[in-house]
Amino acid sequence: MQTILGASGTIGNELAKSLKLYTDKIRIVSRKPKKANETDELFPADLTDAAQVDNAIAGSDIVYLTIGFEYKLKVWQKNWPTLMSNVIESCKKHKAKLVFFDNIYMYDKSEMPHMTEDSRVNPPGKKGKIRAMIAQMIMDEVSKGTLTALIARSADFYGPNANNNITHFIINDLKKGKKASWLAKADKIHNFTYTPDAGKATALLGNTPDAFNQVWHLPTTHEKMTGKQWIEAIGKEMNVQPRFQVLPVWMMGILGIFMPQIKELKDIAYQNDRDYFFDSSKFEKRFGISATPFATGIRETVNSFI
Repeated sequence: MQTILGASGTIGNELAKSLKLYTDKIRIVSRKPKKANETDELFPADLTDAAQVDNAIAGSDIVYLTIGFEYKLKVWQKNWPTLMSNVIESCKKHKAKLVFFDNIYMYDKSEMPHMTEDSRVNPPGKKGKIRAMIAQMIMDEVSKGTLTALIARSADFYGPNANNNITHFIINDLKKGKKASWLAKADKIHNFTYTPDAGKATALLGNTPDAFNQVWHLPTTHEKMTGKQWIEAIGKEMNVQPRFQVLPVWMMGILGIFMPQIKELKDIAYQNDRDYFFDSSKFEKRFGISATPFATGIRETVNSFI
C-alpha cells in the first residue's frame, strides 16, 4: 500500500496519477478524498488528529506527505511540528518509508541564485524556520537509523489546475483585462517546477530504494527566465497584452497592515528581489529525466484555466 497524506491538493493529485505506474494499491487521505485512479482507496481523515494519522498510515509500505496547510504563519506554527512528529512516529511504528514533499524556504538568502541539495540551511523568514525544523526532524531520525525517508524538494510550482500560485494569479488577472502582479522585482530570474513533473518524479523517487535517506530537487526547467519574461510568455499564449505591475517590498510592508495576505507574502519577498535558480541536476543525472520546457508547461497551464 502506498499512501498519500494530503492528497486533495494539486501535488497529491498529480502524485496519485503517477503512482498507478508502480502499484494499484493507493490510499488517498484527506478530509474529503477523491479518486485520481479507479482503484484508489479513499480514506477520510483529519490530519491534525494523531489517532487519525496513525490509522491512515497503518498497513502502508510508503507514505507520501504532500499536505499544504493554509498559508498563515500561525497555522504553520500550530500544525506543522505536531503533524510531522505524528507522521514520523506512525511511520516508525508501522515500518513505513516516508517521502516528504518540501519547498525551499529553509535555504539561506545567499543561496537563491543557485540552489542545490547542498545549499546552506539558514532560513531568513519565520515560515522558513518552520520548514527547516520539520525537515531536520526527518533527517535526525534517518541519521539514527530509526526511519527510512527522503525529502523531495520543489521550487515554486505551476501547472494545469494548480490554484493559488503566482502563475494562476497572473492568468486570472490577464483574463480579466487587469494588470498582472509580480512581487519585489520583475527583472530577476525565477524558475518554476511544473506540477506534472513533480508528481512523476516524486512517485519515481518513492519507488527507487536507493533514493532514500537523502534530499532530492525535483526536475525543474534550467531556462533562466525573469518574472517579466514569464508574464510575457503567458500573455502571448493567451493572446493578450501582458501588462503588469510590480509590488515593491516597501509597499508590501504598508499594505500588510490592512491586508493579511500581503503581510504573509512579505516574509518570502526576498525570494523575488534577487535571482532565484533551482538546480535539479542531481535528479536529472541519476534518472536521465529532464523537466518539461517552459513553453509546453505554460501552454498546458493556460489551457487548463481558460
